[in-house]
Formats: sequence, structure tokens, C-alpha cells
Amino acid sequence: MQVFQKNHVILCGIDESIAALKLCLTPGFSWGDIEVHTLRDGDAAEPWETVMTITGPYAAFAHLETVYLGMLARGTRVATNTRNVVKAAWPKPVIFFPARHAHWSVQGSDGYAAHIAGAAGVSTDAQAAWWGASGIGTVPHALIASMGGDTVAAAVAFAEHIKGAVRIIVLVDFDNDSVATALAVARALGPRLYGVRLDTSETMVDKSIVPMMGGFRPTGVNSQLVHNVRAALDGAGFRDVKIVVSGGFNAERIATFEQAQGPKAGRAYRANPRLEKVG
Repeated sequence: MQVFQKNHVILCGIDESIAALKLCLTPGFSWGDIEVHTLRDGDAAEPWETVMTITGPYAAFAHLETVYLGMLARGTRVATNTRNVVKAAWPKPVIFFPARHAHWSVQGSDGYAAHIAGAAGVSTDAQAAWWGASGIGTVPHALIASMGGDTVAAAVAFAEHIKGAVRIIVLVDFDNDSVATALAVARALGPRLYGVRLDTSETMVDKSIVPMMGGFRPTGVNSQLVHNVRAALDGAGFRDVKIVVSGGFNAERIATFEQAQGPKAGRAYRANPRLEKVG
């Protein structure tokens, strides 16, 4: 059996597929009855390039075809999409925040695929479980809403709950006034604040953008909003506070931000297109 794909991809799902083959062969057959050669998770593969071969009595593994192809297809799609974003954003980090866009049962495999593709972190512990890490994230809208819409109160409560030297990223668009909220949070948290996150809805215009409307698309998180928040933080002495952007950022949108000197992110690209026998 020869497994291949039709597009340029970053491969993922190999380890999981091998586990399925080792554990789920037809009764009466064992791992020693077949021979498997594969590329590795994280390798780049060209269109039509073979990524796995399985040699042996087909009756031993015929029933697993849908299983291992599904593992490879989903893992490879997530890894490829993530790598495209990471490359567009390099050298600033990309955080993988997909938990609400997929069924909870695939958080582990999706998070692993993003990890091997270069994501700097994932948003839940479940997504980080396959490589023994923990999720990272930010103060969400839900916490601010639960605190009566008070972003500073929510950030302070979160900081008190998260003990130790952990630094925090705080969402600052709840009042649609990202500049004022960012400054208020920075003053309240001091060195505990790692960064502020801009997540203005694509149908809304931040208060700091209203006087500038006319020469660019003003809605959502745009490069001018990033510049406004950066200038305000720097002017108030908070030069070390980072800015995180979120909301519909794909590779194309990040490229547009790059052209406008907006934020970017990521890890180095690697490839090792060589089939290896699995022991």
C-alpha cells in the first residue's frame, strides 16, 4: 500500500497511523507480518510524493485504510495551514487558538499538528497533552463579562488566581476603546502584564480609529489600530508590553499586515523528505 497526497504539505499523523497499525491488525496477524516505511511528522512532502508504504498480507490491515488515511488527512491539513501562517508571520510567534472550531475529541491531535508545524503555543491543556505541555491563552471576553464588563477588575482577578511569575495577556477591546483599556490594564498589572490582545469585531470601529476614518478600512483589527495602541503604550512608558492580534488572521491577512508594518509570528521551516523503516 502506497500513501501519497496531491499537494505540497507539511505531514502529520504518521505516528498516530503507526500506532493504529501496531495495535489494530486483523486477529492472527502481528506487527512482524508487515513492513512500514514512512516520512516523519513535520516533514515537507511534494505533490504525489509517497509518504508511507505498507508491505505485507493485505488482509492484515485492509480494514484500517480509512482510519490511517483520516489521521493523516486531518493532521496534515492542520499542520500545513499552521505552517503557512507561521511562515507568513515569521519571526513573531503564532499561538494556535482553535478549540471552539473543532470537536473536543480532536483537540489533542490538532494541537500536536500545530505544534510540529511551528506554533509557539496552543490554547488548551488538551491540545498540548500529546507533547506534555500546557495550554497558554489570554483573559477572554467571558471573564470580563462575568466581572460586569470591567476589564481591569477581570485582569487583576486573573493575575491573583494565576500565581507565580506567569505574565499575562489581557484582551482590551471589550469597551471598543483599546487604547484607553490597554493603558488602564498596564497601570493596574505593571510587570505582570506580558501583552494586550486586540480582537475588535470585523463589523466595529475602535474609538481611536474614528477620527482617522477615510483612507483605509477602519473596521476590526487593522494596522492603524495596532500603531495607535503601540504609540499610547510607548508614550506612557510601557514599551515592554507586547501587542497580540486575533480574529480571522490567516496567511494572506498576515502578509497584508506585514506590508503595513503590522505584527507577525513563527518558527523556522524544516523538511526531511526521506522514507524510513519503522521498527
